[in-house]
Amino acid sequence: MGVADSWQQEQVSLAYVAALATRGGYTLGKWEVDKDGVDLSVKRADGLAFELQMKCTYSPKMSSHGTSYSYDLDIPTYDKLRAHTRTAVGFLGLVIVPRDIEEWMIHDERELTMRCSGYWAKIQDAPPVENTSSKAIHLPTTQRIDLPGFEEMFSHAWVRLMHGAQAVITA
Repeated sequence: MGVADSWQQEQVSLAYVAALATRGGYTLGKWEVDKDGVDLSVKRADGLAFELQMKCTYSPKMSSHGTSYSYDLDIPTYDKLRAHTRTAVGFLGLVIVPRDIEEWMIHDERELTMRCSGYWAKIQDAPPVENTSSKAIHLPTTQRIDLPGFEEMFSHAWVRLMHGAQAVITA
């Protein structure tokens, strides 16, 4: 049984989103330096975009009700993703993989199957916190990173874009 290093967890979370973006026909931008709290930008053909900070774990924390996962996000990243000055909506993505790296994928002569699942939480415009180390982010099990989930994230981006446009028009 092999346990993955953190860089392998990061790479599988990025590959998970890349596979879905490709399937959905979206453009994917990967940031070389993660200084803004963003790993990936996902863009539709109409120009609408959202941004993701991706995390990966093989030991997710489930809420007591069993309806969401909890991830402790560091405050600097939380603050970057929630900033009202962002031009694209910021989300946290969490990919859950089996503990054993050998079980992450099935690869044979006919197919490559990823054995993981992803969930998202909107961080954009979230309130500030007093804590200085981390913030528990709840990622509902209904908010899956999949093609319908992408469309829901694009919907948040559209609402934010229209809200900003209304502010400009009334100013």
